[in-house]
Amino acid sequence: MSVVVRTVSVVRSLPFADPGTPPLRGPITLLLWLARKQVRVLLVAVFFGVLSFTCSAFQPFLLGRIIDSATGSGLSRTTWTWAAVMLGVGLVWIASNAIGHRWDITAWMHAAFRTSQLVTRTVARSGHNITKELPTGEVVSSVANDTMRIGEVFAIAAQTLGSLATYGIVVVLMLTQSLTLGLVIALGLPVVAAILALLVKPLQKHQKNQRDAQGRLTTLGADTVSGLRILRGIGGEKVFTGRYRVQSQKVRQAGVDVAGTQSILDALQILLPGLFIALVVYLGAAEAIAGRITTGQLVAFYGYASFLSWPVHLLVQSVNVVTKAHVAAGKVVKVLQVVPATGAAGSTADMPPAGVPLVDDTTGVALEPGRVVALVSADPDESARVAVRMGRFDDEAEAETPVTLGGVRLGDLDKHALRERIVVADATPALFSGRLAGELDVRDGADRESLLRALHIADAHDVLDSLPDGIEGEIPEKGRSLSGGQRQRVALARALLTDPEILVLVEPTSAVDAHTEARIAQRLTGWRRGRTTLIVTASPLVLDHVDEVIFLDAGRVATRGTHRELLDLPTNAPGGREAACYRRVVGRSLAGDDEGTALDQELDELLGVNAREGGTA
Repeated sequence: MSVVVRTVSVVRSLPFADPGTPPLRGPITLLLWLARKQVRVLLVAVFFGVLSFTCSAFQPFLLGRIIDSATGSGLSRTTWTWAAVMLGVGLVWIASNAIGHRWDITAWMHAAFRTSQLVTRTVARSGHNITKELPTGEVVSSVANDTMRIGEVFAIAAQTLGSLATYGIVVVLMLTQSLTLGLVIALGLPVVAAILALLVKPLQKHQKNQRDAQGRLTTLGADTVSGLRILRGIGGEKVFTGRYRVQSQKVRQAGVDVAGTQSILDALQILLPGLFIALVVYLGAAEAIAGRITTGQLVAFYGYASFLSWPVHLLVQSVNVVTKAHVAAGKVVKVLQVVPATGAAGSTADMPPAGVPLVDDTTGVALEPGRVVALVSADPDESARVAVRMGRFDDEAEAETPVTLGGVRLGDLDKHALRERIVVADATPALFSGRLAGELDVRDGADRESLLRALHIADAHDVLDSLPDGIEGEIPEKGRSLSGGQRQRVALARALLTDPEILVLVEPTSAVDAHTEARIAQRLTGWRRGRTTLIVTASPLVLDHVDEVIFLDAGRVATRGTHRELLDLPTNAPGGREAACYRRVVGRSLAGDDEGTALDQELDELLGVNAREGGTA
């Protein structure tokens, strides 16, 4: 009972707090590392595996003793003694099977979960580098399929080792009773196993081809689904559907090749041991007729031959499982070898103290401590790039366009400590499935009051009303049950709950109506007042509430000031040209028609660009 309880407690310890750092020299080193990480679990599983197979191996021996005793002296005390011993061994066999199976599954889950955590951690830390190095389908298959294939090795390991250990015990028992039959059985079964092993290599080849084809199909499917709206817009969905159909047929053919080889292997696993048992029975009967073995020994030898076919079957099955695991581990190693986009080199500088400016050296954008600032650009993508750089998502790119915190480059700082201080929420937030409270509280430290306050600031009360259980309600994958505006406001509340020293928001209100945007702007700027905040937006409803607006033009800071100051600054005043360009960006509707026409003409002369109707808000 205590062993079972410990097994359950081990399973409940998943997932691991730290899955570890494996060597990535190849698939074999990864599998051996996984074995070392759960050596105690494997040793217990092997113990029960050996015990179970030993009990099973002694059954024919005990049965032969019972038969010889019964035929020699009837149902004597000796016969009943042997029967009692057989019953006791059977009970131990049943118990060891049940407990051993639990430990086999524990070993499987440990290896599969640990590998899955390693892959997930790598994907989460690698940033965009993962898609640069590997197709999406390879990454998806690594988590969905390869981790389970790797786990199967450890599920079958104890049984295989236990069967091989008892193989030696049985051979010794047979040789002590009949040298001829003992040698036939001891040498014949390895020959059967060797014949079956010849099919493993072609099976491995077919399995690898199927795995590669499946990965390409998953990649093609993921790319098609992600770009479905665009494909429909240009009439390209039929082309991609045709490509998916062709690739799926390749996967089907690869599966047929695997099944064909596997069916031959399965048939031989039954045929060859069956023929071998028939040979043993024939030779045993001849020995019994000649009087060299007893009836009980004949029955025992038949039982030995039947029992030893199971280790052969397990050995072939293990080779098959290990082959699949080797292919899967190779794929996993490729994923784990991806170098993260940030933090791969480690930190080389001490973290600056709180209350220091964050500066983008390329554009000159500087966030002074404790101010709520808006960033506006004639090119919206340019301002978004500045915000992304401030979050340090690509060390290689950041080396060319450095950003500093208190004069220290972000690339030289500890990434995890930096993530605590600077949070960037982009314009296309991702939502995961789960409870709304869990979706919001990504740092696992907020109470119910804080959750509701963040939803209030983001004006997301309607999200609570749409869920039957409110804050404890379930959100489906990607927040499909929510509108675009609701998803954006949930993501804004999530960002606010992190409560960082520096918060960067990219277009946080682009998907909501004007009334909602006005409420969010007022609450957001009021809540973040006194803490460093950058909002990338061209909406006058937000700009009117911030402490300062920074305007970018041609990749540099052109001017800065409050929204009202930039609106009221005459064109012929110092900085008036830049202010006029700012007014054009945030909305031509802010000026009258005549003034707007004159402004367009003047800007065409100043900036040398073609006049455009409307704004880019």
